[in-house]
Amino acid sequence: MNFVSTRGNVSKIGFIDTVLMGLANDGGLLIPEKVPQIPAERLQAMSELSYQELAYEIFSYYVDGEIPDNELKELIEKSYATFRHPEVTPVQKVKDNLYLLELFHGPTFAFKDIALQFLGNLYSYVSKKTGETIHILGATSGDTGASAIEGVRGKEGIRICILHPHGKVSKVQELQMTTIHDPNVLNLAIKGTFDDGQRIIKELFADVEFKNKYHLRAINSINFVRILAQTVYYFYAYFQVAKETNTKTVNFSVPTGNFGDIFAGYLAKKMGLPVGKLIVATNENNILEDFIKDGVYKPGEFKSTYSPSMDIQVASNFERYLYYLLGENSEAVTDLMNQFKSEGKIVVNEEQLLQVKKDFAAHGVLGEECLQTIKKYYSETTYLLDPHTACGVAAYEECNEANDFCITLATAHPAKFNESIERCDINQTYPIEISQLFDKPQYLEVVEADNDEIVRKLEKLFSFSTR
Repeated sequence: MNFVSTRGNVSKIGFIDTVLMGLANDGGLLIPEKVPQIPAERLQAMSELSYQELAYEIFSYYVDGEIPDNELKELIEKSYATFRHPEVTPVQKVKDNLYLLELFHGPTFAFKDIALQFLGNLYSYVSKKTGETIHILGATSGDTGASAIEGVRGKEGIRICILHPHGKVSKVQELQMTTIHDPNVLNLAIKGTFDDGQRIIKELFADVEFKNKYHLRAINSINFVRILAQTVYYFYAYFQVAKETNTKTVNFSVPTGNFGDIFAGYLAKKMGLPVGKLIVATNENNILEDFIKDGVYKPGEFKSTYSPSMDIQVASNFERYLYYLLGENSEAVTDLMNQFKSEGKIVVNEEQLLQVKKDFAAHGVLGEECLQTIKKYYSETTYLLDPHTACGVAAYEECNEANDFCITLATAHPAKFNESIERCDINQTYPIEISQLFDKPQYLEVVEADNDEIVRKLEKLFSFSTR
C-alpha cells in the first residue's frame, strides 16, 4: 500500500511514513494511492467479527504488513480496552428507521477517542521502535484536545501541545484538557477561533525544516490514521443494522465541522460498504451545507453555537474529497487550493456539483432547532442527545427518505455540553469521571493566535528530553 499527496508532490510512501508525515510535505493531505476494494462475500464474513477484529481486518489493508500482525492486534486491543462498553461503539434503535451509533464510550466521552486512543498507542509504538522522541502538535474545537492528551499522556518519548480557542469550548471540554498536569503536556488557549488554531498548525507543519527539526507529528484529522480508524465504525454500525432489518443499504447522518468524520464514511463507501446517502449535519457555521447545495465553498462569519465542536469555517479534510471529485487530478486540486488561498473561495462546475449531490445531502441546523430536537427526543424517547448529535438527528429528519434506514452518529456524551442541556430545562447526572473534574486545578496558558508566540512556547516544551 502506497500513499500519495492530494497535491501530487509526495508519492509512494508507506503507512508508517504517512503516520509520521501527517500533513504532506507539499502542503496537501495524504491518501491511499488506490482505495482497497472489499468484495461482497468478504463483507458478509466481516459482519460476524467483533469490533476489535473488524478494526484489525480494515487496518490490515492499509498497514500492509509494515506492523507485524501480532503487534497490530496488540495495539488494537490496548486501544479499545479503555472503552466502557464491550462493543466499543454500540448501536441503539431510537425510533422507526432511526438508529444512533454511540461513539462516546471512550475515556473522554467523545468520538475522537476511537481514533486517538489508537493513534496515541501507535506513536508510542513507533517511538520505542525508532528511539525517536515524538512531538505532537494539534488544534481542537473541543474534543480532539482531550482525546489526544488522554491518548499520549505519560507515554515515554512523547510530548504534546494542544491549542484551543479561549472561552469557545464547553466547560467540561476545557477541564478535560487543562486539569492534566503531566510534564509532557502543554495546553495553550489562543485568543481566537478554532480556525485560527488550525491555520497555525497547518502553517507550522508546512515549514518542513521546523517540522523535521522537532520531529513534529500531527494529531488532527489531517493525519490519515484518524480517518482510517473512523471508517471502522461505519462498517460495524452497518452490519448491526443490516442484520436486524435485512436492509441492503443504510444512510448515515453525520455531525461534522472539519469534514473528517463524514469523509471516513465516504472512504468506507469507496471500499465497498453499501452506504446510501451521506448526510452532512452542520450548525450555523454552514460552509459545507452551502457547498453541497450550491457548489460554492466560501467561509462566512464565524458564529459561536450550542454545538461548539462544529464551530469551524474551514474544513481541513475537504481537500481529500476534492481530490476524488476532481478525478484524482492533483494538479487541479493544487490550482483550486491556490485559488482558495488567494480569492477565499472555491467554485465547482455543474457536472461536479451533480456528483456532490449524489454523494451527500446537507442541513445546517440553527440554534433553536438544535435545542428543540434535544427536547423532542428526550420527551418522546427519554434518549438525551448532546447538541452535536441533535444536529445529526435534525439533519436526518430534514434529509432522510421516509423508507430509508438511517444511522446518526452520536458523537459525544451530553454531559460534555451541559450549557446546552440546561437551556432545554433538562437536569442530567454527570458520570463520576466528569463530575470529579470540577474539583481539580487547571493548567493552561492564554496566548495570542500568533505563530511566533506559539513557536516560542513549543521550543521551550521540546527543549527537554522525554527519555
